[in-house]
Amino acid sequence: MEAMIERCAGLDVHQETVVACVIFGPLDKKPKTSIETFSTTTTGLLALSDWLATLQVSDVVMESTGVYWKPIWNILEGSFHLVLANARHVKNVPGRKTDVKDAEWLAKLLRCGLIESNFVPPEDIRDLRDLTRYRKKLIHHRTSEQNRIHKILQDANIKLTSVLSDIFGVSGRRILEAILNGEKIETDGLRKMVDWRTKASITDIANAINGRIRRHHRDMLRYHWEHMSYLEKAIEELEKQIDQLLSPYRKEVELLDGIPGVNKAAAATFIAEMGVDMSVLSQLNILPLGLV
Repeated sequence: MEAMIERCAGLDVHQETVVACVIFGPLDKKPKTSIETFSTTTTGLLALSDWLATLQVSDVVMESTGVYWKPIWNILEGSFHLVLANARHVKNVPGRKTDVKDAEWLAKLLRCGLIESNFVPPEDIRDLRDLTRYRKKLIHHRTSEQNRIHKILQDANIKLTSVLSDIFGVSGRRILEAILNGEKIETDGLRKMVDWRTKASITDIANAINGRIRRHHRDMLRYHWEHMSYLEKAIEELEKQIDQLLSPYRKEVELLDGIPGVNKAAAATFIAEMGVDMSVLSQLNILPLGLV
């Protein structure tokens, strides 16, 4: 294999340690090898960075194993040209021998230019990605709590879902809160709770909420309701942070928001997953659906 990089390093990353192998020397001669093991604490990673700098390493490669590569990337970013290798691709390269150390094998592949880097966005985009992915999880948990509330209502023979398209809308929330508080809902009170845009009649809604609700049902509803309210508040806080991180990318958000079927939340997800520099993706031969 023809060598392309004079001084490069391969990192075999684990939870507590990282094994670094540096290969250096003229491209037309047999290179020298130096291997060291460092701790993954901040002190150890700073020592790794100093050691690589001492050996005048220009390029560093590591596998994208779990989340263990992230702290190393954060320390080395800006000092070296970093390459994040797909573990499956590296292991499938022909000629791999079981007795070759992972770090040394990675360094050899990098020296010969045989590793394609995964897309790693800038720090602010990575932060945005964490927030948008966490928002998705919280929305999923909120939906689960809403489904549990549906289940409790059916068990109590309250058919609110039959007359309201969304029981967590304005009218539905007012009625549910009254049920949680054990209030006796009269026709006049119900008329005040129901929004004027609701299509169902007051009589139909009154019949739907005339169930057999017990203390147990109210307790379970309260548990799910309070958790749902907490999740909604957390989602609202996340939306504010996401909006702040998107402030430098208002133009890109507007362009994406103009696509039919794409709203601002989806635009934020697109930017978080792909970034805004499409030239980087074309250089890496990466399609959007193949991002990690």
